[in-house]
Parts: sequence; C-alpha cells; structure tokens
Amino acid sequence: MTEEKFQNQFRELVDNLLLINLFSVVFFAMFFIFAVIMQIKGVSIFLEFIQRIWNPLIVPLITILIISSLINGISSWWRRKWLAQEKDI
Repeated sequence: MTEEKFQNQFRELVDNLLLINLFSVVFFAMFFIFAVIMQIKGVSIFLEFIQRIWNPLIVPLITILIISSLINGISSWWRRKWLAQEKDI
C-alpha cells in the first residue's frame, strides 16, 4: 500500500512539474510575441532579454515539453496495444 501511495505522490509531483513547465513555455511564447511587437516599435530591450535567456532557459523548457509529450504518447499507445493483446488471449 505504501508503494502505491508513493507511486501516486510521485506521479502527482511529475504532473505538477510538467504543468508548470507548460505554463512557463506559454508565458515565454507570449513574452516573445510582446518583445517582437516592441522591437517593431523601436524598443529592443525585451528582445535582447529573450535572446539572453533563450539557450540557458527557454530551449530546455521546450525540450522537456516535447520529450514529455512524446513519452506520454508512446506510453499511451503501448498501454492500448498491451490491453488489446491481453483481450485477444
């Protein structure tokens, strides 16, 4: 029972971290759009800030988002295939 409880807590923690990651990516996407608009108007400080944090912060956030989506899709497909094989037996 404690192992199942630990597993559920771990899943909740991972889900919460991935949700924070998703909202961070959405926030930085909106900030990037804002920075481009401000660059068009002649204020370049926001775009320079985005360029400064792109490699150390934004790229890893996007990478984690894409990898977690792929893992989720593959594991879902695998579970459906596994359940279909069990029903055939």
